[in-house]
Amino acid sequence: MPTLASFDIDLVIERLRQAVQPYPKAAMFELAEQGYNSLFEQLIACIISIRTYDEVSVPVAQRLFAQAKTAAAIAQLSVSELTALIRDSTFADRKAVQIQAIAQQILDHHQGELPADAAVLSSFNGVGPKCTHLALGVALGHPCISVDIHVHRVTNRWGYVQTKTPEKTMKALEIALPQRYWVEINRLLVPFGKHICKGTQPKCSPVRCSTCVPRLVYHSHN
Repeated sequence: MPTLASFDIDLVIERLRQAVQPYPKAAMFELAEQGYNSLFEQLIACIISIRTYDEVSVPVAQRLFAQAKTAAAIAQLSVSELTALIRDSTFADRKAVQIQAIAQQILDHHQGELPADAAVLSSFNGVGPKCTHLALGVALGHPCISVDIHVHRVTNRWGYVQTKTPEKTMKALEIALPQRYWVEINRLLVPFGKHICKGTQPKCSPVRCSTCVPRLVYHSHN
């Protein structure tokens, strides 16, 4: 297996950009391109997306934001109304309670505007590092790494990191990955992991991923 020193991440990123072009974008990036790019919208959309396929979570978020897209507007909806709007999302009833509570906290403690503060975002019930980092990264361009199962699996298959959990992968990538790629790595590896370097029957060697990107290679100094 190649060492980190021999892994040409610039080449990998360049070829990843080419490889994922035919596939649908990751949900949060797709929504941002459609104009749902405020920090609040990105945070709520990420909560909706938890344990939910992108092809489901995108239209669910669109339906919710067509009705209410600010903390003030969402706080006016009942839990049953919210549940109906996000009904196709996994655990919709639980998420509706969380989303309404977050909207109300923003009104009560932040004058209706969600601050660009990771500590505030992660203090909300149901919001972990993945959604905190993804919302800040996609909405505001903050240098944050968001690690889901695809980022975790693919970077470990490459041997770029060697970790057992997404949380440990995030910490390892913060050390290994150049900061200029911190937001983009999620945008690239979600479609790459879903359609090419899949969990089962990947279209590549699980050791080197040498055909994935396509013809992803490790830089050799020999």
